[in-house]
Amino acid sequence: MTSLSGVISFASVLTANFVLLWFFSGNVLEATKFNFTTLTLSSVKLIGDAHWSNGSVRLTRDLGVPYSGSGKVVYSRPIRFRRPGVESPASFSTFFSFSVTNLNPSSIGGGLAFVISPDDEFIGDAGGFLGIMDAKGAPNGVVAVEFDTLMDVEFKDINGNHVGLDLNSMVSTRVGDLGDIGVELKSGDLVNSWVDYSGSTQSIKVYVSYSNLKPEEPIISANFDLNQYIENDSIFVGFSGSTQGSTEIHSIEWWSFSSSFDENPGSNPVVPAGAPPPPPTEFFTNPTPEKASPPPPSPAPNADISNTTSHEEKSSGKMVPGAVVGVVISSAFFLAFCAMAVIWAYNKKFKKDKGSDTFATNVIKMPKEFTYKELKNATKGFDSSRIIGNGAFGTVYRGILATTGEVVAVKRCSHSGQGTAEFLSELSIIGTLRHRNLVRLQGWCHEKGESLLVYDLMSNGSLDKALFESRMVLSWPHRHKILLGVASALAYLHQECENQVIHRDIKTSNIMLDEGFNARLGDFGLARQIEHDKSPDATVAAGTMGYLAPEYLLTGRATDKTDVYSYGAVVLEVVTGRRPIDKEGKVGVSSNLVEWVWSLHREGRLDSAIDPRLGNEFDEGEMRRVMLVGLACSHPDPMARPMMRAVVQMLVGESEVPIVPRTKPTLSFSTSELLMTLQDSVSDLNEIVRISTSSSEIGPEHVLNLV
Repeated sequence: MTSLSGVISFASVLTANFVLLWFFSGNVLEATKFNFTTLTLSSVKLIGDAHWSNGSVRLTRDLGVPYSGSGKVVYSRPIRFRRPGVESPASFSTFFSFSVTNLNPSSIGGGLAFVISPDDEFIGDAGGFLGIMDAKGAPNGVVAVEFDTLMDVEFKDINGNHVGLDLNSMVSTRVGDLGDIGVELKSGDLVNSWVDYSGSTQSIKVYVSYSNLKPEEPIISANFDLNQYIENDSIFVGFSGSTQGSTEIHSIEWWSFSSSFDENPGSNPVVPAGAPPPPPTEFFTNPTPEKASPPPPSPAPNADISNTTSHEEKSSGKMVPGAVVGVVISSAFFLAFCAMAVIWAYNKKFKKDKGSDTFATNVIKMPKEFTYKELKNATKGFDSSRIIGNGAFGTVYRGILATTGEVVAVKRCSHSGQGTAEFLSELSIIGTLRHRNLVRLQGWCHEKGESLLVYDLMSNGSLDKALFESRMVLSWPHRHKILLGVASALAYLHQECENQVIHRDIKTSNIMLDEGFNARLGDFGLARQIEHDKSPDATVAAGTMGYLAPEYLLTGRATDKTDVYSYGAVVLEVVTGRRPIDKEGKVGVSSNLVEWVWSLHREGRLDSAIDPRLGNEFDEGEMRRVMLVGLACSHPDPMARPMMRAVVQMLVGESEVPIVPRTKPTLSFSTSELLMTLQDSVSDLNEIVRISTSSSEIGPEHVLNLV
């Protein structure tokens, strides 16, 4: 199979974090320069199986079972490669980093490619076609650099580890054996590739290396006139990949691209600033399976009995009376010990069975029960390389279920009392809930002293990572969709469940994102279920500073309106791109996000709070409506905050946002109200106290200080 090696590196970069951008205005770009750090979601188009995953682009599905499919990602704007009166096509240079990971080494593979194509809609077949073209051929004008992991005789492939140049055909014009330079595509290691094309000399060079430094010699060098292979003056660039009954994951981790009608538009042997350095080889190697340690050897029973007899007695074969008594006593002691061991073992089993029965009655409504062995195998023995997150009272691992091949998230709750309480709370609440914007709990395990929860894996991680840690800027349409999804989930919890559910820990790190950047609210460890219209009990406030309603801090009573306040803080965080508590804020700017936005609203400068990374790529009317919704939800007076069902209607434009006062109102309590709430809080101070582990969290001492 042939594959554009330069193009494929471009593809690998795209799957990781599309840093493309930096273009001249206009629908068609005369000269283009972009990289992963400047890329936005609106700048990229995903086709077929391609999807975002933790800041990178994956061209194929992340499945643990054999699958055949293809995916493609392209820069959403066409790039001019030819212009009137100029014979030479544009020159271009691209650098990309990618990885190919095979969950099942026995499966046969596919590959990926950097692609130049005439449109942004077409996607080819799976298998040896690499998503470049289909069995009928390709639309004229397709050029690709392929990185092939499958030896396909039909396409005259040399092996299953090569790079090739494809010109309107899957039979490569030039092929390079990656084994000759010590690169193995299926190793899982990060591979770097450079593709340089000169319009004046009509030559292309493809370089591949594990190193960040561009090799001196290309693995592929060829001459061809790009004009002969492109029909349109403007074309699209991107990556494609495929599998063929395999479990390969093709990820683009970095991509930079530049083109112009000047010679050498950006060819540079040094990796662009910000590109991820190649990890050490062992970083991607599979961890050694756990080996059970053999138990220490047990001493032979009564090993020192011979010491009761003298050398003469042993040699004569006779025993003195004292020796006989010793043997009898020792035998009796041994029998008594055996009897006690039997009783202990039986008693332990009885208690375990009884405990299991008691536990089972508490979670009888819960979903599937997994065995500890299943989840241990799924996470490779809870290997540290499988960790994808750390929660308040546990660690989350990526797991692959052996029975179905499904990829899941396994939460291993801590062994503390709080960890166990969170496990039971989450299991008893979220296990009975069903909503498209809630993380789905697949099952649980309570065995061998472990408390485990199994969820659907959210491929794009948490909202806070998408906002603050990703090299890709989260676009406004995605942000709006996420806020609407969370509002819908809260409306369900507050008003549509049999019993009202108060989440108590609404924050961006507890909002997960699936493949389509749909919001899924999770982490119900602090949640409470109460009957509708029933007053909640007072407890010690639990949660994270910046998201906590002022009345909750004073009274300890969590209601649906305290969740609404937390949601308002999330809205302002998403709109501004600032954390709720900014410890390194600018001088003269409040470190509290809600306070800062209220101050801007008072000054009539609400627009200045908008995340500058969004540029002007948003609807101004929609943006202002969302910001006012955020302020309305974070109103100091809980009675003035809207219900979440009304918030959903506001976000979709079905109802008007209530009038938000220019000056932030103050929260006031009557003396009798404050004394009553203080009395309730003190009487309930002995209840379970659970606090999130964020650096900005609060504990009981903070509540007492506030009181």
